Amino acid sequence: MTPSVRLTQYSSGAGCGCKIAPRVLDEILATTGDATPPDARLIIGNEMRDDAAAWLLDDGDTVLLSTTDFFMPIVDDPFDFGRIAAANAISDIYAMGGRPVLALAVLGWPIDKLPPAVAREVIRGARSVCAEAAITLAGGHSIDSPEPIFGLAVNGLVKHSHLKANEGARPGDLLFLTKPLGVGILATAEKKGMLRSEDIGKAADSMTRLNSIGAKLSVLESVHAMTDVTGFGLFGHLLEMCRASKVSAEIDFAAIPQLSDLAGYLAQGMAPGGTRRNWESYGNAIDCPDETRRAILSDPQTSGGLLIAVDPMAGTEVKEIFQSHGLAIDPHPVGTIRPRTGAGSRIAVS
Repeated sequence: MTPSVRLTQYSSGAGCGCKIAPRVLDEILATTGDATPPDARLIIGNEMRDDAAAWLLDDGDTVLLSTTDFFMPIVDDPFDFGRIAAANAISDIYAMGGRPVLALAVLGWPIDKLPPAVAREVIRGARSVCAEAAITLAGGHSIDSPEPIFGLAVNGLVKHSHLKANEGARPGDLLFLTKPLGVGILATAEKKGMLRSEDIGKAADSMTRLNSIGAKLSVLESVHAMTDVTGFGLFGHLLEMCRASKVSAEIDFAAIPQLSDLAGYLAQGMAPGGTRRNWESYGNAIDCPDETRRAILSDPQTSGGLLIAVDPMAGTEVKEIFQSHGLAIDPHPVGTIRPRTGAGSRIAVS
């Protein structure tokens, strides 16, 4: 029998809220002057902050996608932690339009604080999601660490013509989102014992749902750009898309799907720390005077939905794919890509 534990008590962060703030990450990744030899087969690296690296295989038509993602617990249950971490890592492959094919585990475990049986449940949860994605968890690496950490390194495949990235969004494109926002807010409320009974399980259900719809959307030429929404919030990941595509965007806040009454939780002080770090990093590029809307759109998501820029003429086709995939949200556009009028990309909220 697995010992009863609350994993979040052993972690200083939670899920993708553990991410280093975008502004700090920019400093870390700033060019140092040490040039890397060019590699013609690396067709997507880190330049546009895409979800996975893309490597062109010898046949010239198949692309290998490679990514890794790991974090500290965002839920107390070990099995659910494994499921969430696995779904989150695999999402990077779907966000590039690919099909995952292989996963390796990344495990850091405080062996002096938590028994091996708890870690076994984490791995079991990850294996269950890998099985759902029809891939094998083939091994991995583990260390003794002060806090529990878990995630996956995942490889995937995609046809070169179906590869999607941050770059490619065009003025006039409609923006669609495949999952509601609010994971960070609800997780904070749960950790503080403030989660309402009707909201129990909502965040976990969302975080464990695979973004496999990305592989279906990638075959459409009308899908111009795609990414997943994780630790930088909707604002941060949309801004990455806009900067890569040299465009701006407008968000229709009323159309944004939400897991619950997020404004009510925010009024009780349930914003995670990552929200403030996110806004401090990119708020100067965003026009949103309302503090509550800023907090919701900056909320760090863990295993969040896909954000998709779609030709407006194909909106109906995308909605049909949403409905056939059984998504639990209304398939309405949440925003529009606009031309960039100044030196940099901006996001406005209406």
